[in-house]
Amino acid sequence: MMILTIDFGTTVTKVGLWSDEGLLALTRAVITTAHPQSGWAEQDPLRWWTSVVIACAESRAQAPAAFGRVDVVACSGARQTFVPVTASGEPLGKGILWSDRRGVAEAPILAELLGGEDINWARTGIPLDAGAMAAKLAWLSAHQPDRLALSDVILSPRDFVLRRMTDEVVTDASFASRSGLYDFDGNAVRELAGPAMGKLPSVVPSDTVIGHLKPVPGAELGLRPGIPVVIGAGDRQCEVLGSGASEECPMVSWGTTANVSVPVHDRPVPSPAGAVVTRGANEGWLLEGGLSAAGSFLAWLGRLLDRPVDELAARAAKSPPGARGVTAVPWLDGARAPWWRDDARAGFVGLGAIHGADDLSRAVIESVAWDVLRCMEVVTAGRLGGSTAQGVTLGGAGTGLPLWVDVLTSILGIPAVRHRSGEAASAGAALLAGRALGMGLTLEQLDPVEAVITPDAPTVDFYRRLRPQVEHVATAVLAATEGFPWADSGLGR
Repeated sequence: MMILTIDFGTTVTKVGLWSDEGLLALTRAVITTAHPQSGWAEQDPLRWWTSVVIACAESRAQAPAAFGRVDVVACSGARQTFVPVTASGEPLGKGILWSDRRGVAEAPILAELLGGEDINWARTGIPLDAGAMAAKLAWLSAHQPDRLALSDVILSPRDFVLRRMTDEVVTDASFASRSGLYDFDGNAVRELAGPAMGKLPSVVPSDTVIGHLKPVPGAELGLRPGIPVVIGAGDRQCEVLGSGASEECPMVSWGTTANVSVPVHDRPVPSPAGAVVTRGANEGWLLEGGLSAAGSFLAWLGRLLDRPVDELAARAAKSPPGARGVTAVPWLDGARAPWWRDDARAGFVGLGAIHGADDLSRAVIESVAWDVLRCMEVVTAGRLGGSTAQGVTLGGAGTGLPLWVDVLTSILGIPAVRHRSGEAASAGAALLAGRALGMGLTLEQLDPVEAVITPDAPTVDFYRRLRPQVEHVATAVLAATEGFPWADSGLGR
Protein backbone atom coordinates (compact mmCIF):
# COMPACT_ATOMS: atom_id res chain seq x y z
CA MET A 1 0.00 0.00 0.00
CA MET A 2 1.38 3.41 -1.02
CA ILE A 3 0.10 6.54 0.78
CA LEU A 4 0.59 10.11 -0.43
CA THR A 5 0.30 12.74 2.30
CA ILE A 6 -0.18 16.46 1.79
CA ASP A 7 0.77 18.70 4.71
CA PHE A 8 -0.47 22.27 4.25
CA GLY A 9 1.92 24.36 6.36
CA THR A 10 1.97 28.12 6.77
CA THR A 11 4.99 28.70 4.55
CA VAL A 12 5.54 25.31 2.89
CA THR A 13 3.39 22.57 1.42
CA LYS A 14 4.93 19.13 1.91
CA VAL A 15 4.13 15.97 -0.03
CA GLY A 16 5.20 12.66 1.47
CA LEU A 17 5.29 9.19 -0.06
CA TRP A 18 4.79 6.46 2.53
CA SER A 19 4.83 2.70 2.26
CA ASP A 20 3.76 0.55 5.20
CA GLU A 21 7.45 0.52 6.16
CA GLY A 22 8.04 4.24 6.31
CA LEU A 23 8.72 7.48 4.45
CA LEU A 24 10.17 7.01 0.95
CA ALA A 25 10.27 10.61 -0.29
CA LEU A 26 9.40 14.09 0.94
CA THR A 27 9.17 17.20 -1.25
CA ARG A 28 8.31 20.83 -0.59
CA ALA A 29 6.88 23.88 -2.32
CA VAL A 30 7.16 27.33 -0.75
CA ILE A 31 4.11 29.55 -0.26
CA THR A 32 4.65 33.31 -0.05
CA THR A 33 2.88 35.36 2.61
CA ALA A 34 2.12 39.05 2.06
CA HIS A 35 1.79 41.63 4.83
CA PRO A 36 0.02 44.55 3.14
CA GLN A 37 -0.65 46.28 6.47
CA SER A 38 0.66 45.96 10.01
CA GLY A 39 -0.80 42.82 11.57
CA TRP A 40 -2.13 41.43 8.28
CA ALA A 41 -1.02 38.11 6.78
CA GLU A 42 -2.42 36.99 3.42
CA GLN A 43 -1.78 34.38 0.74
CA ASP A 44 -2.97 33.74 -2.80
CA PRO A 45 -5.41 30.80 -2.55
CA LEU A 46 -4.52 29.64 -6.06
CA ARG A 47 -0.97 29.14 -4.81
CA TRP A 48 -2.33 26.56 -2.36
CA TRP A 49 -3.21 24.39 -5.33
CA THR A 50 -0.11 25.08 -7.40
CA SER A 51 2.10 24.31 -4.39
CA VAL A 52 0.59 20.82 -4.29
CA VAL A 53 1.13 20.43 -8.04
CA ILE A 54 4.79 21.50 -7.72
CA ALA A 55 5.50 19.28 -4.70
CA CYS A 56 3.83 16.30 -6.42
CA ALA A 57 5.92 16.85 -9.57
CA GLU A 58 9.12 16.83 -7.50
CA SER A 59 7.98 13.73 -5.64
CA ARG A 60 7.22 12.00 -8.94
CA ALA A 61 10.71 12.90 -10.16
CA GLN A 62 12.36 11.60 -6.98
CA ALA A 63 10.49 8.30 -6.75
CA PRO A 64 8.63 7.63 -10.02
CA ALA A 65 7.86 3.97 -9.35
CA ALA A 66 6.46 4.59 -5.87
CA PHE A 67 4.53 7.67 -7.01
CA GLY A 68 2.88 5.64 -9.75
CA ARG A 69 1.61 3.15 -7.17
CA VAL A 70 -0.15 5.65 -4.87
CA ASP A 71 -3.32 4.05 -3.49
CA VAL A 72 -4.70 6.82 -1.27
CA VAL A 73 -4.21 10.51 -0.45
CA ALA A 74 -4.50 11.93 3.09
CA CYS A 75 -3.96 15.41 4.50
CA SER A 76 -2.86 17.47 7.46
CA GLY A 77 -2.66 21.22 7.68
CA ALA A 78 -2.56 24.50 9.53
CA ARG A 79 -5.90 25.47 10.99
CA GLN A 80 -7.77 28.82 11.14
CA THR A 81 -6.53 30.10 7.76
CA PHE A 82 -9.51 30.66 5.46
CA VAL A 83 -10.92 32.23 2.32
CA PRO A 84 -14.52 32.85 1.14
CA VAL A 85 -15.28 30.70 -1.92
CA THR A 86 -18.06 30.80 -4.51
CA ALA A 87 -20.34 27.89 -5.40
CA SER A 88 -18.16 27.24 -8.46
CA GLY A 89 -15.02 27.00 -6.33
CA GLU A 90 -13.51 30.41 -7.06
CA PRO A 91 -11.81 32.18 -4.12
CA LEU A 92 -12.96 35.69 -3.35
CA GLY A 93 -9.86 37.68 -2.53
CA LYS A 94 -6.80 36.65 -0.58
CA GLY A 95 -6.64 33.91 2.00
CA ILE A 96 -6.44 35.25 5.57
CA LEU A 97 -3.88 33.40 7.67
CA TRP A 98 -4.24 32.13 11.22
CA SER A 99 -1.50 34.60 12.19
CA ASP A 100 -3.38 37.62 10.79
CA ARG A 101 -4.38 40.01 13.60
CA ARG A 102 -6.74 42.40 11.80
CA GLY A 103 -9.62 41.54 14.15
CA VAL A 104 -8.17 43.49 17.08
CA ALA A 105 -11.16 45.87 17.27
CA GLU A 106 -13.81 43.22 16.60
CA ALA A 107 -12.64 40.66 19.19
CA PRO A 108 -13.68 42.56 22.35
CA ILE A 109 -17.02 43.49 20.78
CA LEU A 110 -17.76 39.83 20.10
CA ALA A 111 -16.62 38.85 23.59
CA GLU A 112 -19.01 41.39 25.12
CA LEU A 113 -21.84 40.06 22.93
CA LEU A 114 -21.21 36.57 24.30
CA GLY A 115 -21.13 37.72 27.90
CA GLY A 116 -17.36 37.94 28.30
CA GLU A 117 -14.20 36.22 27.13
CA ASP A 118 -14.34 33.71 29.98
CA ILE A 119 -17.81 32.58 28.94
CA ASN A 120 -16.73 32.19 25.31
CA TRP A 121 -13.64 30.19 26.30
CA ALA A 122 -15.73 27.94 28.53
CA ARG A 123 -18.15 27.38 25.64
CA THR A 124 -15.69 26.80 22.77
CA GLY A 125 -12.28 26.16 24.33
CA ILE A 126 -10.80 28.81 22.02
CA PRO A 127 -9.65 32.35 22.89
CA LEU A 128 -11.46 35.23 21.25
CA ASP A 129 -8.49 37.43 20.40
CA ALA A 130 -7.46 39.43 17.31
CA GLY A 131 -6.41 36.25 15.52
CA ALA A 132 -9.69 34.39 16.08
CA MET A 133 -11.60 33.39 12.95
CA ALA A 134 -14.74 34.96 14.42
CA ALA A 135 -13.00 38.32 14.80
CA LYS A 136 -11.66 38.23 11.25
CA LEU A 137 -15.04 37.20 9.83
CA ALA A 138 -16.54 40.16 11.69
CA TRP A 139 -13.85 42.38 10.18
CA LEU A 140 -14.74 41.13 6.69
CA SER A 141 -18.42 41.80 7.37
CA ALA A 142 -17.62 45.38 8.35
CA HIS A 143 -14.92 46.25 5.80
CA GLN A 144 -15.32 43.90 2.79
CA PRO A 145 -18.94 42.70 3.02
CA ASP A 146 -19.16 41.69 -0.65
CA ARG A 147 -16.60 38.93 -0.11
CA LEU A 148 -18.93 37.25 2.36
CA ALA A 149 -22.17 38.11 0.58
CA LEU A 150 -21.01 36.60 -2.73
CA SER A 151 -19.48 33.51 -1.14
CA ASP A 152 -21.06 30.11 -0.77
CA VAL A 153 -18.65 28.58 1.74
CA ILE A 154 -15.67 29.42 3.96
CA LEU A 155 -12.76 27.04 3.33
CA SER A 156 -9.31 26.38 4.75
CA PRO A 157 -6.38 25.73 2.37
CA ARG A 158 -6.74 21.98 2.83
CA ASP A 159 -10.49 22.02 2.24
CA PHE A 160 -10.09 24.35 -0.74
CA VAL A 161 -7.66 21.92 -2.39
CA LEU A 162 -9.75 18.85 -1.53
CA ARG A 163 -12.79 20.49 -3.10
CA ARG A 164 -10.80 20.84 -6.31
CA MET A 165 -9.66 17.23 -6.10
CA THR A 166 -13.03 15.64 -5.30
CA ASP A 167 -15.83 18.24 -5.69
CA GLU A 168 -16.71 17.62 -2.03
CA VAL A 169 -17.19 20.62 0.28
CA VAL A 170 -16.37 19.39 3.78
CA THR A 171 -14.07 19.90 6.74
CA ASP A 172 -13.15 17.62 9.62
CA ALA A 173 -13.93 17.85 13.32
CA SER A 174 -10.41 18.96 14.31
CA PHE A 175 -10.46 21.95 11.93
CA ALA A 176 -14.00 22.86 12.99
CA SER A 177 -13.06 22.68 16.66
CA ARG A 178 -9.96 24.90 16.33
CA SER A 179 -11.87 27.48 14.28
CA GLY A 180 -13.51 28.69 17.48
CA LEU A 181 -16.87 28.87 15.68
CA TYR A 182 -18.27 25.73 17.33
CA ASP A 183 -19.13 24.78 20.91
CA PHE A 184 -17.90 21.64 22.63
CA ASP A 185 -20.90 19.70 21.33
CA GLY A 186 -19.93 20.47 17.74
CA ASN A 187 -22.67 23.03 17.11
CA ALA A 188 -21.86 26.23 15.22
CA VAL A 189 -22.28 29.33 17.44
CA ARG A 190 -24.37 31.88 15.59
CA GLU A 191 -22.93 34.90 17.42
CA LEU A 192 -19.39 33.85 16.44
CA ALA A 193 -20.03 32.77 12.86
CA GLY A 194 -22.08 35.90 12.21
CA PRO A 195 -22.66 36.42 8.48
CA ALA A 196 -20.76 33.18 7.76
CA MET A 197 -23.46 31.14 9.48
CA GLY A 198 -24.80 28.79 6.83
CA LYS A 199 -21.54 29.12 4.88
CA LEU A 200 -19.53 26.66 6.98
CA PRO A 201 -18.73 23.29 5.36
CA SER A 202 -20.18 20.02 6.63
CA VAL A 203 -18.10 18.36 9.35
CA VAL A 204 -16.92 14.75 9.05
CA PRO A 205 -14.58 12.48 11.09
CA SER A 206 -10.86 12.82 10.37
CA ASP A 207 -10.52 9.31 8.88
CA THR A 208 -13.33 9.81 6.36
CA VAL A 209 -12.86 8.97 2.68
CA ILE A 210 -14.59 12.09 1.39
CA GLY A 211 -14.44 11.15 -2.29
CA HIS A 212 -12.22 10.00 -5.11
CA LEU A 213 -9.71 11.92 -7.18
CA LYS A 214 -11.24 13.42 -10.35
CA PRO A 215 -9.52 12.94 -13.72
CA VAL A 216 -8.51 16.57 -14.43
CA PRO A 217 -6.87 17.35 -11.06
CA GLY A 218 -5.46 13.82 -11.09
CA ALA A 219 -3.72 14.60 -14.37
CA GLU A 220 -2.32 17.85 -12.96
CA LEU A 221 -0.94 15.99 -9.95
CA GLY A 222 0.24 13.00 -11.94
CA LEU A 223 -1.93 10.63 -9.88
CA ARG A 224 -4.32 7.93 -11.02
CA PRO A 225 -7.92 9.20 -11.07
CA GLY A 226 -10.35 7.41 -8.80
CA ILE A 227 -8.03 6.83 -5.85
CA PRO A 228 -9.66 7.53 -2.45
CA VAL A 229 -9.01 10.84 -0.68
CA VAL A 230 -8.99 10.91 3.14
CA ILE A 231 -9.64 14.31 4.70
CA GLY A 232 -7.18 13.91 7.59
CA ALA A 233 -6.87 16.33 10.51
CA GLY A 234 -5.26 19.51 11.76
CA ASP A 235 -1.49 19.77 11.95
CA ARG A 236 -1.39 19.45 15.75
CA GLN A 237 -3.79 16.52 15.82
CA CYS A 238 -1.74 14.74 13.16
CA GLU A 239 1.51 15.56 14.96
CA VAL A 240 0.13 14.01 18.14
CA LEU A 241 -0.71 10.81 16.23
CA GLY A 242 2.54 10.80 14.27
CA SER A 243 4.75 11.42 17.29
CA GLY A 244 3.11 8.97 19.67
CA ALA A 245 2.32 11.71 22.19
CA SER A 246 0.61 10.93 25.49
CA GLU A 247 -0.33 12.71 28.72
CA GLU A 248 3.05 11.73 30.17
CA CYS A 249 4.93 12.63 26.98
CA PRO A 250 3.33 15.66 25.24
CA MET A 251 4.16 16.70 21.68
CA VAL A 252 6.30 19.80 21.13
CA SER A 253 6.49 21.15 17.59
CA TRP A 254 8.81 23.75 16.05
CA GLY A 255 7.78 25.22 12.71
CA THR A 256 6.62 28.70 11.73
CA THR A 257 5.41 28.75 15.31
CA ALA A 258 5.76 26.31 18.20
CA ASN A 259 3.12 24.26 19.94
CA VAL A 260 2.65 22.02 22.95
CA SER A 261 -0.17 19.47 22.62
CA VAL A 262 -1.31 16.96 25.23
CA PRO A 263 -3.86 14.30 24.21
CA VAL A 264 -6.45 13.50 26.88
CA HIS A 265 -9.36 11.08 26.80
CA ASP A 266 -11.83 13.29 28.67
CA ARG A 267 -12.23 17.03 28.27
CA PRO A 268 -11.20 18.76 31.51
CA VAL A 269 -13.89 20.90 33.11
CA PRO A 270 -13.08 23.69 33.67
CA SER A 271 -10.42 24.04 30.99
CA PRO A 272 -6.90 24.90 32.21
CA ALA A 273 -6.48 28.68 32.19
CA GLY A 274 -4.52 29.78 29.13
CA ALA A 275 -4.83 26.45 27.30
CA VAL A 276 -6.74 25.87 24.07
CA VAL A 277 -9.02 22.82 24.04
CA THR A 278 -9.67 21.13 20.70
CA ARG A 279 -10.97 17.80 19.47
CA GLY A 280 -8.48 15.08 18.68
CA ALA A 281 -8.40 13.20 15.40
CA ASN A 282 -11.64 11.23 15.86
CA GLU A 283 -11.28 10.55 19.56
CA GLY A 284 -10.41 12.42 22.74
CA TRP A 285 -9.24 15.99 23.10
CA LEU A 286 -6.07 18.05 22.89
CA LEU A 287 -4.90 20.61 25.41
CA GLU A 288 -2.84 23.01 23.35
CA GLY A 289 -0.42 25.82 23.94
CA GLY A 290 0.26 27.51 20.61
CA LEU A 291 2.95 30.20 20.52
CA SER A 292 2.97 33.27 18.31
CA ALA A 293 6.37 32.64 16.70
CA ALA A 294 9.23 30.15 16.49
CA GLY A 295 10.86 29.63 13.10
CA SER A 296 9.24 32.89 12.00
CA PHE A 297 11.14 34.76 14.74
CA LEU A 298 14.45 33.34 13.54
CA ALA A 299 13.46 34.12 9.94
CA TRP A 300 12.65 37.71 10.97
CA LEU A 301 16.11 38.02 12.51
CA GLY A 302 17.60 36.60 9.31
CA ARG A 303 15.89 39.27 7.22
CA LEU A 304 17.09 41.95 9.62
CA LEU A 305 20.70 40.74 9.47
CA ASP A 306 20.53 39.65 5.82
CA ARG A 307 21.56 36.12 6.80
CA PRO A 308 19.92 32.79 5.86
CA VAL A 309 18.13 30.97 8.65
CA ASP A 310 20.41 27.93 8.40
CA GLU A 311 23.43 30.16 9.03
CA LEU A 312 21.78 31.76 12.07
CA ALA A 313 20.92 28.33 13.48
CA ALA A 314 24.55 27.27 13.09
CA ARG A 315 25.85 30.51 14.59
CA ALA A 316 23.51 30.19 17.57
CA ALA A 317 25.37 27.04 18.59
CA LYS A 318 28.53 29.16 19.05
CA SER A 319 26.89 31.20 21.80
CA PRO A 320 26.78 29.58 25.27
CA PRO A 321 23.60 28.81 27.25
CA GLY A 322 22.05 32.09 28.30
CA ALA A 323 23.34 33.84 25.14
CA ARG A 324 25.94 35.75 27.19
CA GLY A 325 23.23 37.66 29.03
CA VAL A 326 20.87 38.38 26.12
CA THR A 327 17.23 37.53 26.81
CA ALA A 328 14.54 37.67 24.12
CA VAL A 329 10.76 37.44 24.09
CA PRO A 330 9.24 35.95 20.90
CA TRP A 331 5.99 37.89 20.62
CA LEU A 332 6.01 39.23 17.08
CA ASP A 333 2.59 40.84 16.54
CA GLY A 334 1.23 39.68 19.89
CA ALA A 335 1.69 36.92 22.46
CA ARG A 336 -0.43 33.80 22.18
CA ALA A 337 -0.29 30.95 24.72
CA PRO A 338 -0.07 31.11 27.62
CA TRP A 339 -0.32 34.92 27.73
CA TRP A 340 -2.98 35.81 25.11
CA ARG A 341 -1.91 39.43 24.86
CA ASP A 342 -2.59 41.12 21.51
CA ASP A 343 -0.60 44.18 22.61
CA ALA A 344 2.62 42.32 23.51
CA ARG A 345 5.64 42.62 21.22
CA ALA A 346 9.00 40.90 20.72
CA GLY A 347 12.20 42.32 22.08
CA PHE A 348 15.76 41.78 23.30
CA VAL A 349 17.11 42.76 26.72
CA GLY A 350 20.71 42.78 27.86
CA LEU A 351 22.39 43.73 24.59
CA GLY A 352 25.87 45.19 24.75
CA ALA A 353 28.70 46.06 22.39
CA ILE A 354 30.13 42.53 22.76
CA HIS A 355 27.05 40.82 21.38
CA GLY A 356 26.51 39.73 17.78
CA ALA A 357 24.45 37.49 15.54
CA ASP A 358 25.47 34.36 17.48
CA ASP A 359 23.99 35.65 20.73
CA LEU A 360 20.87 37.12 19.12
CA SER A 361 20.17 33.82 17.33
CA ARG A 362 20.60 31.75 20.48
CA ALA A 363 18.42 34.17 22.45
CA VAL A 364 15.67 33.72 19.84
CA ILE A 365 15.78 29.93 20.14
CA GLU A 366 15.88 30.09 23.94
CA SER A 367 12.93 32.52 24.02
CA VAL A 368 10.75 30.00 22.21
CA ALA A 369 11.78 27.23 24.61
CA TRP A 370 10.92 29.40 27.61
CA ASP A 371 7.40 29.96 26.27
CA VAL A 372 7.14 26.22 25.57
CA LEU A 373 7.99 25.60 29.22
CA ARG A 374 5.29 28.02 30.34
CA CYS A 375 2.78 26.31 28.07
CA MET A 376 3.88 22.90 29.28
CA GLU A 377 3.17 23.91 32.86
CA VAL A 378 -0.30 25.09 31.86
CA VAL A 379 -1.39 22.15 29.75
CA THR A 380 0.09 19.38 31.89
CA ALA A 381 -0.66 20.71 35.36
CA GLY A 382 -3.29 23.38 34.81
CA ARG A 383 -1.18 26.02 36.55
CA LEU A 384 2.14 27.82 36.28
CA GLY A 385 4.92 26.55 38.48
CA GLY A 386 5.17 22.89 37.65
CA SER A 387 4.77 20.23 34.97
CA THR A 388 3.84 16.57 35.27
CA ALA A 389 5.43 15.59 31.93
CA GLN A 390 8.12 12.91 32.02
CA GLY A 391 9.38 13.68 28.52
CA VAL A 392 8.33 15.19 25.19
CA THR A 393 8.03 13.83 21.69
CA LEU A 394 9.10 16.02 18.78
CA GLY A 395 7.23 17.33 15.75
CA GLY A 396 7.82 19.91 13.04
CA ALA A 397 10.95 21.05 11.27
CA GLY A 398 12.74 21.50 14.59
CA THR A 399 13.34 17.76 14.84
CA GLY A 400 16.24 18.36 12.43
CA LEU A 401 17.63 21.34 14.35
CA PRO A 402 20.00 19.90 16.99
CA LEU A 403 20.43 23.13 18.93
CA TRP A 404 16.66 23.55 19.29
CA VAL A 405 16.35 20.04 20.72
CA ASP A 406 19.28 20.62 23.10
CA VAL A 407 17.89 23.96 24.30
CA LEU A 408 14.35 22.59 24.60
CA THR A 409 15.31 19.54 26.65
CA SER A 410 17.66 21.58 28.86
CA ILE A 411 15.07 24.26 29.64
CA LEU A 412 12.32 21.67 30.20
CA GLY A 413 14.70 19.41 32.12
CA ILE A 414 13.29 16.23 30.53
CA PRO A 415 14.26 14.00 27.56
CA ALA A 416 12.85 14.22 24.03
CA VAL A 417 11.85 11.38 21.70
CA ARG A 418 12.59 11.72 17.99
CA HIS A 419 11.03 9.47 15.34
CA ARG A 420 12.86 8.35 12.22
CA SER A 421 11.17 10.56 9.61
CA GLY A 422 11.03 13.80 11.60
CA GLU A 423 7.68 14.44 9.88
CA ALA A 424 5.10 13.85 12.60
CA ALA A 425 2.21 15.65 10.84
CA SER A 426 2.66 13.65 7.63
CA ALA A 427 3.05 10.42 9.61
CA GLY A 428 -0.19 11.18 11.43
CA ALA A 429 -1.99 11.77 8.14
CA ALA A 430 -0.64 8.43 6.85
CA LEU A 431 -1.96 6.70 9.97
CA LEU A 432 -5.40 8.24 9.37
CA ALA A 433 -5.29 6.95 5.79
CA GLY A 434 -4.48 3.49 7.11
CA ARG A 435 -7.35 3.71 9.58
CA ALA A 436 -9.76 4.84 6.85
CA LEU A 437 -8.86 1.88 4.64
CA GLY A 438 -8.64 -0.66 7.47
CA MET A 439 -4.92 -1.26 6.91
CA GLY A 440 -4.00 -1.74 10.57
CA LEU A 441 -0.91 0.50 10.37
CA THR A 442 0.95 1.25 13.60
CA LEU A 443 3.34 4.11 14.37
CA GLU A 444 6.06 1.63 15.35
CA GLN A 445 5.76 0.06 11.91
CA LEU A 446 5.43 3.30 9.96
CA ASP A 447 7.84 5.61 11.80
CA PRO A 448 9.75 4.03 14.71
CA VAL A 449 11.64 5.92 17.41
CA GLU A 450 15.12 6.87 16.22
CA ALA A 451 16.59 8.50 19.31
CA VAL A 452 15.94 9.67 22.85
CA ILE A 453 17.79 12.91 23.63
CA THR A 454 18.62 13.44 27.30
CA PRO A 455 19.70 16.90 28.49
CA ASP A 456 23.02 17.61 30.14
CA ALA A 457 22.50 17.95 33.92
CA PRO A 458 24.73 21.02 34.45
CA THR A 459 22.95 22.84 31.60
CA VAL A 460 19.56 21.95 33.07
CA ASP A 461 20.72 23.40 36.39
CA PHE A 462 22.03 26.56 34.69
CA TYR A 463 18.67 27.24 33.01
CA ARG A 464 16.80 26.51 36.23
CA ARG A 465 18.85 29.18 37.99
CA LEU A 466 18.39 31.56 35.03
CA ARG A 467 14.61 31.32 35.00
CA PRO A 468 13.82 34.06 37.57
CA GLN A 469 15.72 36.55 35.42
CA VAL A 470 13.91 35.38 32.29
CA GLU A 471 10.52 35.72 33.99
CA HIS A 472 11.46 39.19 35.19
CA VAL A 473 12.22 40.25 31.61
CA ALA A 474 8.95 38.75 30.31
CA THR A 475 6.93 40.51 33.01
CA ALA A 476 8.66 43.82 32.32
CA VAL A 477 8.06 43.64 28.56
CA LEU A 478 4.39 42.75 29.07
CA ALA A 479 4.01 45.69 31.43
CA ALA A 480 5.77 48.07 29.03
CA THR A 481 3.54 47.13 26.10
CA GLU A 482 0.22 46.87 27.95
CA GLY A 483 -2.52 48.82 26.25
CA PHE A 484 -0.27 50.29 23.57
CA PRO A 485 -2.38 50.74 20.38
CA TRP A 486 0.07 49.08 17.99
CA ALA A 487 -2.58 48.48 15.33
CA ASP A 488 -3.44 52.18 15.17
CA SER A 489 0.01 53.68 15.55
CA GLY A 490 1.18 53.32 11.98
CA LEU A 491 4.37 51.67 13.22
CA GLY A 492 5.79 49.19 10.73
CA ARG A 493 3.70 50.52 7.83
